[in-house]
Amino acid sequence: QVQLVESGGGLVQAGGSLRLSCAASGSSFSSYAMGWFRQAPGKEREFVAGISNSANTNYADSVKGRFTISRDNAKNTLYLQMNDLKPEDTAVYYCYLQSGEVHWGQGTQVTVSS
Repeated sequence: QVQLVESGGGLVQAGGSLRLSCAASGSSFSSYAMGWFRQAPGKEREFVAGISNSANTNYADSVKGRFTISRDNAKNTLYLQMNDLKPEDTAVYYCYLQSGEVHWGQGTQVTVSS
């Protein structure tokens, strides 16, 4: 059974940085695409960034140039480095792993103050 546990969220001022982590267990981590979504209050969950099993990446336009997704297959961990954070980045961030189905973590709160 796949389990995903996010960490690294918190409160930061605009312009600051955070690094989110997502520790995976119960799967062949390196075989699958993974990524991040986020959900702000009153809004739908939206795609943030994804990384394939061969480390190809893609990003939402709103975070390009500010966020970097990466993975460490030896540690079964996915990362999201977030720089130049803006108040509109405030949301709960969820990691996912895409095998035959999509598995989700429980989410980590990121709050950016102006």
